[in-house]
Amino acid sequence: MPISPPQTAGAAPSGVPAALGAYVIWGFLPLYLLLVTSVPPVEFVGWRIIWTLPFCLLIVAFRKQFPALRAALSKPRTVIALLASAVLIAVNWLVYIWAIMQHQVYAASLGYYLNPLLNVLLGTLILGERLTRWQWLAVAIAASAVALLSAGALTTLWISLTLAFSFALYGIVRKQIDVGSLPGLTIESGILLLPAVGAAWWYSASAGGSSFGNEWFLSLAIVFSGVVTAVPLLLFAIAAKRMSYSALGFIQYLAPTIVFILGLTVFGQQLRPVQLGSFILIWIAVAIFVADLWNRNRQAKAAVRAAV
Repeated sequence: MPISPPQTAGAAPSGVPAALGAYVIWGFLPLYLLLVTSVPPVEFVGWRIIWTLPFCLLIVAFRKQFPALRAALSKPRTVIALLASAVLIAVNWLVYIWAIMQHQVYAASLGYYLNPLLNVLLGTLILGERLTRWQWLAVAIAASAVALLSAGALTTLWISLTLAFSFALYGIVRKQIDVGSLPGLTIESGILLLPAVGAAWWYSASAGGSSFGNEWFLSLAIVFSGVVTAVPLLLFAIAAKRMSYSALGFIQYLAPTIVFILGLTVFGQQLRPVQLGSFILIWIAVAIFVADLWNRNRQAKAAVRAAV
């Protein structure tokens, strides 16, 4: 990996370390989930929400963002939008955790390879944005990958599509409201707190009992879910403010690539020919997509320099 040159005094800090940190954490998240495989996915999502809220509040206090939190809560439209985004992110978390615990690692990886391409398509359909010819080609190739899976791996296709659509729609909703990443997650966690407590209580009252509070290591791992939820999101928010869209768009493929490698190695999941063919198509689509973003970013910078 190339080493970034030292920054001169007064130079804007680079967002690359924060972006790498966020996507590396997200990429290695399946290893963390191996520690909590004994916890039912619905119960774990409940505990994840419960422990994410206080950790977010601590960071909000540290970053002095309570005014932004109060401002968002004072706007009914923002709260309604965050209610929708909270439901979408809860669905995303639940399906992802279930998929990893069921060793459907490739399906989860594919979902996040599809996500950026789906973001572009939904931006066109919902926000009226325009795609370049290369982006249309990338979307068409990605659609071919989905069609291939529907022909040979239909039983896991729903996982990839649910992850891709839920996170893409989550991004669309969050893009429409003026609220920061961390205050937004804090409010979303607060909205989801009641059903999360209900899920945790239901499992504690069931015959099997609660997964929390019996074994100290498992309980500590459950508490740690708040950290692995809030920290990468905070790093991502920092990176998004300091990096160009094209550079961040390139780094975001690090996470599903790590998940794919974990599927091959740690999880030892068999890669069927139809899945390999789908991944190859997705990788081609991703290469076209990233190359187009990078080229347009270079052209934009050249135009700015020429105008100066």
